[in-house]
Amino acid sequence: MKKLRIMSVFGTRPEAIKMCPLVKELAARPGFESLCCVTAQHRQMLDSVLEVFGLRPDWDLDIMTPRQTLSDITSRCLLGMDEAIAALRPDVVLVHGDTSTTFAGALSAYYHQVPVGHVEAGLRTYDKYAPFPEEMNRVLTSSIADMHFCPTSGNRENLLREGRSQNLFVTGNTVIDALKTTVRPDYRFSTEELNRLPCGGKKLILVTCHRRENYGEPMKNICLALRQIAEENQDVELVYPVHLSPVVRETVDRYLRGAPRVHLIDPLPTDEMHNLMDRCYLVLTDSGGLQEEAPALGKPVLVLRRETERPEAVAAGTVKLAGVVQDDIVTMAERLISDKEAYEKMAHAVNPYGDGNACRRIADAIEWRYGFRKERPADYEA
Repeated sequence: MKKLRIMSVFGTRPEAIKMCPLVKELAARPGFESLCCVTAQHRQMLDSVLEVFGLRPDWDLDIMTPRQTLSDITSRCLLGMDEAIAALRPDVVLVHGDTSTTFAGALSAYYHQVPVGHVEAGLRTYDKYAPFPEEMNRVLTSSIADMHFCPTSGNRENLLREGRSQNLFVTGNTVIDALKTTVRPDYRFSTEELNRLPCGGKKLILVTCHRRENYGEPMKNICLALRQIAEENQDVELVYPVHLSPVVRETVDRYLRGAPRVHLIDPLPTDEMHNLMDRCYLVLTDSGGLQEEAPALGKPVLVLRRETERPEAVAAGTVKLAGVVQDDIVTMAERLISDKEAYEKMAHAVNPYGDGNACRRIADAIEWRYGFRKERPADYEA
């Protein structure tokens, strides 16, 4: 049987973390030819992940420009994908999640009549402006996709309610697969500042905040809350790897630079971020991926957003919505800092996002869909 040419498309750091293990799993299957196309929507942060996983793209669109708009990203992705698909001639295109790269990659594949598989399918908030633009990116991608690889059964139910009933597979989330390769108890960071943290028995709080929906007043409120947490709790240290977005950096510098026990550092390579998360006490984030990663490491998460498309984590008790109001964030964080029972309840809740075998299940599902195996693979059950 002819090998199936599968082209995985991604462009941001979070996408790369979740797709690199899958690219390698597909390459290990004798019936597949695994290809990788990156858009470099986030150039520097993407490259650091590729280096960690030892992955060299087959095609690189290199679209990133300073202060790029969503229209810039989408249009350059579409034009670049025309060339990539013509040159690599994939039988299947895989896209991930909800970025502008995701939607543009799926749309381009559709224009070329190439089947699309959507990894991390079925996440929803049902508010098209929150998260922005991610919610519409994933909804539109679902309309194009021919195969839907859902992390949880709840994600599958979302798609079923929308009338999508064909080729839905529950696989777990590939980010758990990635953690299995990056976290080590003897890990040494590239800087002594990180190797020394936390200092003097202090509790380390890991922070990320970068979403467009939080630009402006919400991000100001978040930064003020972080400053207050650091000032009022002598037993904590905050580490904030600051996103490269100029908007994010300007806000963080204005409200957090010089705050006591707040370490503002550059974005970290994937392996350093995962190992820092493994050593922290608590995570405060507006990231989607960290809501899945941190619980797998037994770390409670406070989400710096008004809603989350990951309700399974909230239901399981590993994640709580803190919102974007300064007082609310401070109150919820300080409870976990001071209340051991509340902390332990979150830290020991069951992570609903997988067992580290999501990539295997996705590859099995593609094999079944294209006749390389007779039996449909079993869905993941948390």
